[in-house]
Amino acid sequence: MAAGTKITKGARHEAIAFYLFISPWVLGFILLILGPFIASLVLSFSHYNISQPIIWVGFDNYKKAFFNDPLFYHSLKITFTYALTSIPLRLVFGLVIALILNTKIRGISFWRTAYYLPSVLSGVAVAVLWKLVFHPTNGILNQMLGFIGIEGPRWLFDKDWALSALVIMSLWGVGGSMIIYLSSLQGIPTSLYEAATIDGANGWSKLWHITIPMITPVIFFNLIMGIIGTFQSFTNAFVMTQGGPQNATLFYGLRLYFAAFRDVRMGYASMLAWVLFIIILILTLAVVRSSSAWVYYEGTLRK
Repeated sequence: MAAGTKITKGARHEAIAFYLFISPWVLGFILLILGPFIASLVLSFSHYNISQPIIWVGFDNYKKAFFNDPLFYHSLKITFTYALTSIPLRLVFGLVIALILNTKIRGISFWRTAYYLPSVLSGVAVAVLWKLVFHPTNGILNQMLGFIGIEGPRWLFDKDWALSALVIMSLWGVGGSMIIYLSSLQGIPTSLYEAATIDGANGWSKLWHITIPMITPVIFFNLIMGIIGTFQSFTNAFVMTQGGPQNATLFYGLRLYFAAFRDVRMGYASMLAWVLFIIILILTLAVVRSSSAWVYYEGTLRK
């Protein structure tokens, strides 16, 4: 607006109405997001157990985590191991299901709904269900293995199998990524496949040279969301194993929770939260920076 221009009465009323309408969101953001965000940063440099005043300790919490807390590195190891196995499996499994459900088969609407439905169920309910599935004696999984002569492991009660059980369980929720894959697959121009058929390309060539390059933006999105979600894993381990047996499923989020609400060390827990934030930020930025080498956007030219 040019200097000296007068604001009309109608424009002023419109501006007031605008700020009134966005004020609930602004207040909610300040009180419920920005405020706790800043408070956790301040608390990460202090000792605070709720019942006593805050004691400023500088970088003592960070020094203790990096040099004197073996569970800090153990929980990071468990979380990274879980991420390196579950994220690729979820990406591949979701894509395979989407490719199958993108074909013209009888009852396709039912199958799409059936595969998507588990992704919208409550996390606690799903954890309780899978705890029953993995029961070493009465669980349906070991009973099915017994039918073919295989003695199933003790799953959640065995430190060597507990994390693997949670990785298997993570495939339960691939319906969310599957539906996004499916939407992307249906947006690929059929003319590309027709041209490839004329050139003599087989199904594998079409998949590798047409389908996958065209859906790389969706793969990129699911990868980012997978990283963010996986590194915040908490509910399944908390409900099913409490981090056991022998800390075999002590995810970083669970370690953070125990520090805050079991040990009542709010300052230390805030520090753990900020370390997690930095880890997720670094990994996300690394994937974003790498996207220029493998993500194809329609209408762009590769150099």
